[in-house]
Parts: sequence; C-alpha cells; structure tokens
Amino acid sequence: MSGPPMSSSFQYPPRAAYAEDFSKSLGRQHPEAPSRTRSPFARDRDRIIHSTAFRRLKEKTQVFVAHEGDHYRTRLTHSLEVAQIARSLAVALGLDADLAEAIALAHDLGHPPFGHAGEDQLDEDMQPFGGFDHNVQTFRVVTELEHRYPDFLGLNLTWETLEGVIKHNGPVTDRLDRPSWTAVARFNNSFDLRLDGWPSAEAQVAAIADDIAYNNHDVDDGVQAGLLKLDELLDVPLIGPILHGVQSERPDLDERLVRMEAVRRMIGAMIDDVMGETLRRAQVARLDGPEAVRTLGHALVAFSPDMGEDLARLRQFLFDRMYRHWRVNRTRSQARRILAEMFGLYMSEPEVLPTEWFARSQNRDDAGRARVVCDYIAGMTDRFAIEEHRRLFQLDAWN
Repeated sequence: MSGPPMSSSFQYPPRAAYAEDFSKSLGRQHPEAPSRTRSPFARDRDRIIHSTAFRRLKEKTQVFVAHEGDHYRTRLTHSLEVAQIARSLAVALGLDADLAEAIALAHDLGHPPFGHAGEDQLDEDMQPFGGFDHNVQTFRVVTELEHRYPDFLGLNLTWETLEGVIKHNGPVTDRLDRPSWTAVARFNNSFDLRLDGWPSAEAQVAAIADDIAYNNHDVDDGVQAGLLKLDELLDVPLIGPILHGVQSERPDLDERLVRMEAVRRMIGAMIDDVMGETLRRAQVARLDGPEAVRTLGHALVAFSPDMGEDLARLRQFLFDRMYRHWRVNRTRSQARRILAEMFGLYMSEPEVLPTEWFARSQNRDDAGRARVVCDYIAGMTDRFAIEEHRRLFQLDAWN
C-alpha cells in the first residue's frame, strides 16, 4: 500500500542574471568538437572525475593519515562533500550547477600526501627551486600533468573552469612573480584567464562550499577521533548554541546522534547565511551579467559579517585544540620526515626513481630535476608514500 504523496516547498529558482551561460563559454585552449550529450561544463566535471589525480584522492588525507581509520574524511570524500554543497548552493542561487560542481571536484587535485604537513614539507624542500603551492599544483595537474588524450597534455578544460580552479578565492596577479607560480604565469601568456579579476559566482560558490565542508567535518572527525569532546564545544560560537539546541530538544539521543545532528544543522545554518548574504549583495550591486561579478571589486558569494566572526573563532578553537593536538603533531612529524627523506634521496640518486620518472629527470638542471621529484611525491597517496619510504630505507621491506 502506498503512503501519502510527499510534499515539498522547494522549487527551482529562475536562472540568475549573473550566472554563467555554457553556450557562451570562452572555449578550450585546444578546440574540440562539442559533446552531443553534455554541456561544456558537465564535460569538464566528467573529465575531472575520470582523472588519475582524482582517484588518488581516496587515500590522501587532510588531518589524519589514511591508515589511522576508515571513517575519517579523505581528500576524495571531502571533495565529494564540497561538490554536493556547491551544487546545491548553485541550484538555489540560479547558477550553473555543473560549473560549480566541476570546480569543487577539482579544487584539491594538487594536494600531496599527508595534508598540510605534506604541503609544508614539499614547500620547504622546494624553496631553492621555486617552492610548492597546492593551488598551482592543482592547476598543473589539469593543464599538463594528466596525460590521457593524444592531442594535448592536461584535461583541456574550459576557460571558465580553469579560471575557477586558479582564482576561486579572488584575484591572484599579486602572486605571479612568485617562483612557485611560474607555471600559471606561463600558461596565462597563451590563454589569458584574466587573473586580475574576481572569478565567476560559480567559482565563488565552490570556494565557500569548501569552507562549509571542512569546518563542519573537522568538528565531526575531531570528536570521532577523541581529540575533542562535545562538552568542550558547548561554549564555542556557532556549534555551541546548536549543540545546546539539539540536547534540549532531543535529550533521548546518544552522543553519536547528537554530534551528527549538530553538524547537519550547522551546515544548514552556514548555507542559509551564504544564501542571504549573497542575494543581498547581488541586489545592492544590481548585477546584469556574469562579467559584472568579475568587476564587482569584492566577493559576491560570502558569509555575513556575524557568521564570519563566529567561523573565525571556531577555526581558532580547532587550530588550538585539534590541529595542534599532540597526536596530530606526531603524525605531522612522521609525515614530514618521510617526505623529506624521500626528496633528498631522489635528488641525490635519481636512478632510484621509477623508469618513467627517472627519464623525465634526465637532461635537466637542479631546479628542473627537483620539480620532477616534487611532482612524483605530490602525486603519491598516504599509503603509497609510507610503503615507498619503507622500500627505500628499510632492508626488511625486501623480505
């Protein structure tokens, strides 16, 4: 017997005047025939999902290392959660959801193993050779390091997706003189991404979806890992009042369900805040097209000032109590030593690199060889890096 029909107050909003229009895309660096079944932005999304770098995100982590547990977020699950939030926000704001989703799925492709500890170590190792920046590495992954097509390197993504990948947080022209940004400056000379302007509303949605996802999910993972206790969060802005509300309304819930319900409500509160602030800014600015977003002079998609202040205090709490917890510090220390030792060995003995990577390192100066070594290490998963280090430095790995 079927139940009563489900009702919903949701209705798809009309397309916003400042949304990107895929039929007016500025195209790809290497022209291709259009797809018969997908928009250009949907095609970009699919290429990102099918990339090698995307698959490797399943064993790259943010705070915890992959072997510490199966329930903590990896870069892959985080990227999927960011993409879900970005797509939902884009739909609700009348934007192109495929473009927002594509940028969200791509945003972490350049992260090395071991999260921020890995990035810090690679940047330190690469200081004599131009440094390391995960945003630039993401851009290099989609423009040159992926090699899946016979006619070009990279994924040959549309102008709008590439623009969103490299400047989703705002203009980046002030970074182009940094050695680590050389690859971006070089690419921009042949395919101008207008790096001095703000990105599309869709790219800004992807960026703020990242903020929403990691703030909530770090709280969730931190409590699961025993680094935080729910009671400690009761006096923290945003999450504290929500926890009080859940416990008051549902005293029957166990701690696990209280945590999950609080995180769910916090995500909803942050999304509602972004919606309200973004629509307010759009109304004030009277945006008449996507180019008006790029020349607005400030972000269109944003948290309200009050929410921004609460999030800053939440992030400080997480930094003090979770990201610098002694257990996390030990993991960071181990991770940095693993990468530092491998980097040093590959630089001094490049012949121990796999054949393909050794070939790439040949006939290069020190900076060129260092970049090859860095690319090889950055592409590793946590698990592979641990195993590779063991093979290189422990004799029992040969048994």
